[in-house]
Amino acid sequence: MIEHQSISIDGKSFQAVTVKLPKTTLLTVSNDKGYIMCGALDVGLLNSVLADRKIVAGRAVGVKTIEQLLAAPLESVTLEAEQYGISAGMIGSEALLRMT
Repeated sequence: MIEHQSISIDGKSFQAVTVKLPKTTLLTVSNDKGYIMCGALDVGLLNSVLADRKIVAGRAVGVKTIEQLLAAPLESVTLEAEQYGISAGMIGSEALLRMT
């Protein structure tokens, strides 16, 4: 099952997507500049093999809902995200606001 919802953080709009799969759930919250995602995101791959795409993204682990993803500290971020002032340890919602 796929759930999609528009959410607002401090008046800024984002798209939240939940994909329920067997034994796991994929979570993303994004805008036109970047996204945060659950532990399924491979930041290392984005920083190496896909570096030329300059993807702005962060990864939080151990989250099971969009609300938890927004409140969790990011475990890792892409090199491009660092250009926006986003860093590991930053709360998901704060990282998203830096992408606006």
